[in-house]
Amino acid sequence: MNLRKHILDTLAGVAVLLTATACNGVFDGIYDEVPATPTVTEGQLLVDATSWKDWYYVDFDSLRTYIEQKDTAGLLKAQTRFAHFPIPTTLSGGAGDGQTGIYTYWFDVFGKGISVNEKRSFTPADAQEEPPSWSIAFHRNNVRTNGGAVLETNYKSMSELPKSSIDFLGATFQPDEWSENEVWTDQSQMLQSLIGCQGIKINKVLSTWLRLDIPPMPPAFTMNSHVFIIRMKNGNYAAVQLENYMNAEGAKCWLTINYKYPY
Repeated sequence: MNLRKHILDTLAGVAVLLTATACNGVFDGIYDEVPATPTVTEGQLLVDATSWKDWYYVDFDSLRTYIEQKDTAGLLKAQTRFAHFPIPTTLSGGAGDGQTGIYTYWFDVFGKGISVNEKRSFTPADAQEEPPSWSIAFHRNNVRTNGGAVLETNYKSMSELPKSSIDFLGATFQPDEWSENEVWTDQSQMLQSLIGCQGIKINKVLSTWLRLDIPPMPPAFTMNSHVFIIRMKNGNYAAVQLENYMNAEGAKCWLTINYKYPY
């Protein structure tokens, strides 16, 4: 019985391990090598969102400044390198707010899939650190905004968009929402199909541009190439579209994003 349980636990661990390597190379240096010369054009971002441990931040206003100053070198750097901060997993002091922290969930990898899951424990942690100025942030297939809201359109290219965001003034934009089981960060209990997840607000509309499903094995990715409109908290608008979720070497969760700002 113990041998059988060990085998089942090992298989479960392999399944979750495959989930991890699908977006973040546990075998670093084989799957997730950084391209020597990233290829992006003006109006694009290339975001390495493979890390389980970090959020990566984009500031559209900074990108706009580089364009206005015609600083080509600065713009390329801003399009491919981003401020990043680790996900806190411990509480530095006090009792916490009872909500911010790491939620451990069991996922039904071998049954009905990861959409079936159960909360097992909670560990309080510090709030997520952020840069002074940012517009959107990325963690694997998760996206959040800085107090903004998002609308999914039916347009499939940036060229199809209306000339002005005024066409969307009457539309319903969805703000970020609390999540306890979507931002996977702790792999330490993978052998039991348990994943530690950050409790944090994400934009569940914008995050639909890249969906991960288990089963099948290996995990299946589905990309939604619709254009999304982001309404910033300052009233400005941006249009974004996921063009690709793999880099030139085939590593997943390398996001090539078309953007238009201000829109």
